[in-house]
Order: sequence, then structure tokens, then C-alpha cells
Amino acid sequence: MRIRIATTCALRSAALGALLLLLAAAPAAAQQKLEFDHFRTGFPLTGSHERVPCEACHTGGVFEGTPKGCGECHQPGSTRAATFKPPDHIPTSNRCADCHMVTTWSSVRFDHRDVSGACASCHNGAMAQGKPANHIVTTADCGVCHRTLSWTPAHFDHQGITTGCFQCHNGTTATGKPASHPPTSNDWEQCHNTRSFADATFDHSKVTGNCMSCHNGTTATGKGSGHFVTSQDCNACHTTTRWTPTIAYRHVSPYYVDHGTRVSCQQCHTTNTEIATWPFAGFKPDCAGCHFNNFRPGAHLKTETPQTYYTAAELRDCKGACHTYRDATLTTIVRSRTGHHNPRQGSWD
Repeated sequence: MRIRIATTCALRSAALGALLLLLAAAPAAAQQKLEFDHFRTGFPLTGSHERVPCEACHTGGVFEGTPKGCGECHQPGSTRAATFKPPDHIPTSNRCADCHMVTTWSSVRFDHRDVSGACASCHNGAMAQGKPANHIVTTADCGVCHRTLSWTPAHFDHQGITTGCFQCHNGTTATGKPASHPPTSNDWEQCHNTRSFADATFDHSKVTGNCMSCHNGTTATGKGSGHFVTSQDCNACHTTTRWTPTIAYRHVSPYYVDHGTRVSCQQCHTTNTEIATWPFAGFKPDCAGCHFNNFRPGAHLKTETPQTYYTAAELRDCKGACHTYRDATLTTIVRSRTGHHNPRQGSWD
């Protein structure tokens, strides 16, 4: 009897011990399940994948055969709860991981060096940044001017441009005329070239209007500090083919006698102004008003018998007639000289 009781107690103690062992082993098994090493599957859980529930990828409780490539899950119609390319995604055959990161889907790195095809297929203003409203009007592809490593600055080859400069150089799309630019309705290409904007040529033969509207010392070369003081326009003395030497000014005064180009303006206009200077004002407007000191009585015989000579007052008009008479009656002309002194010759002889 005592033996049965002892045996029964021993069995109960063994069962209780086994139960305690099972209870102690249960947390360890649960802990082993939570610490499952996903790296051994060939698909380590990193980034956002660490927070994804198992059943989001292992649908229906099936673990074996779960895809490892991004595109196999992240595609339209996938049975897994994964995002996929939206309709406006950039057209590409690259793998998702080439651009996207597992930490966050919106963090994208894109290497333009591997891009082929037309830039505008993506840079159309919808998929990626496109031309702004004030962009230069052109049908050229982005890559003609822009670089993949830096959108700005852009390089533009003007060699193919021959006309229509103002379509871009209007002060908004591209550099336009500065405030000090000569007023003109000419096209840019008539003066400027595509190699150098500042190296401009100007054809004055097509210019109409007032020279001083440009040649005012600010817009273009104006009068120098020692210039003749005058209100006349530049073309009264200068020509458009060359600035110097000046042409002979066409005097409007009825008292002016054409002296040709041998006499400078300052020889008569000693004050360097439009007001003529008369050294012998009592004889103006005749030649003697300037040339009284040049008169030589001995060369101007008036009568042969007796010999008399003209005075400067009598021959104040040097270019007029000069007669030599036989006697004091002044009735018989022995010699006659008309217009002997020619002011254009530059000599009295």
C-alpha cells in the first residue's frame, strides 16, 4: 500500500516537472519566432520594409516563393499591398532601386548620365520641370543648351541664328537694348553679330534724322571739348562715311565768299563760334573787312598820266573789277582786270 502511494506521488511530481518545463520553454519559442533572421531569405528587411506586416508580402500565409525584386511587388495588379508607378511616372526601364530608396519612397536619386533619348519626354512640365513661360522660343531639345549635371547656366550656340534676334532679346527673355542704346527700329542683326554682342558695326548710309540724337556724348561720340561752338547738326560739316576731315560748310550768309578748303573756320571765326570776326569792321562785308592789311597800293595803278594809285577804300571788293586809265579824266581804259583775285586760289597773285 505504501509502495503505490509513493509511486503515485513520484508520477505526479514527474508530470508537474514536465509541465513546468513546457511552460518555461514556451516564451523561449515565442522569442525565437520574433527574432527570425530575415537576412537568410536573401531579402533583408531594411528601411520602410521593417515596419511592413508580414502578411502584406506573404499573402495567404505563403512564405516560399515570395518575390524579391521591387518591380514584382510594386506593379499594378499585384496581390501585395505595395505602391506602384503612377500614370505620370517618368518613362523608364530601370529597376525601382536605381532611383528610389527603401527608407522612403519619395526620396529619389536620379543620375542623368545614364539617360538616353529626348530630355523633353520627361521635362514637359508634368513629369518633370519644363520650360518656364518666359523661356526662349525654340524647338531644340533641352540637351542642346542645358547640361544634365546642372540645369543652369545654359549654353546657347548663336551660330545657327541669322534673323529675328529681337524675338528673344526683348529685355525679358534675353538681354535687350539698354537705356543708352541709340534710338533705332533696325533689327539687331544689322549691327550686332552672334560672336560678340559688343562688337557692333553701324552703317550710317541708312540713317535718317538728326545726328545729334545719337552723337550727344552719351549714346555715341559727341562734340569734343574744343569743338566749334555751333547749333548746327553734325551733318552740316561731317559725313556719315568718315568723321574727319570735315567737309566745307555751306554758308548761308550773303556776305560770305567761298574760300574753298584752304581756310579753316577759326581763321575767320577767331572766337571759335558762329560769329565771324571782322578785323577791319569799317570795311565789312567786303574783302577789306579782313584783308585791309594785305592791300599793296603799288600794285594797283589807277592812272598812267599822272601816275596815281588806288586806295584800299576804293578797292575794298578785292574780287571786283580793276581798271587802269590813261589820264585823270577816267574816260579811257588802258588795262582792265576783272576778278583778278580768286579767293579759292589761296593767293593774291
